[in-house]
Amino acid sequence: QVQLVESGGGSVQAGGSLRLSCAASGYTYLMGWFRQAPGKEREGVAAIYTEGGSTYYADSVKGRFTISQDKAKNTVYLQMNTLKREDTAMYYCAASGRSWPSYVLLNRASYNYWGQGTQVTVSS
Repeated sequence: QVQLVESGGGSVQAGGSLRLSCAASGYTYLMGWFRQAPGKEREGVAAIYTEGGSTYYADSVKGRFTISQDKAKNTVYLQMNTLKREDTAMYYCAASGRSWPSYVLLNRASYNYWGQGTQVTVSS
């Protein structure tokens, strides 16, 4: 059983930046960030394989968000730049113990461990 703890959410003005952190209690093979806005489905934002560091992004965040890791700390980060109001959501960290085809890496069904979430609010 892997426990995930997110931190770093908050309120920021449009155009600003935030960095989210996700600390895992043990080894994970694949980690991802998801978000869920009120009334909307949870959507995948970014993913990273902890071995090799390959990264994947949703089109909506490419060029603005960066997922990275500190393997020694079992921690994954999501650097969010040029934030927009539509980025407002609860952000969740997720982990999986296996690999998946790239076209499902941002599907919630690919992950079996989830954090409690951290709120990100972007105001204009």
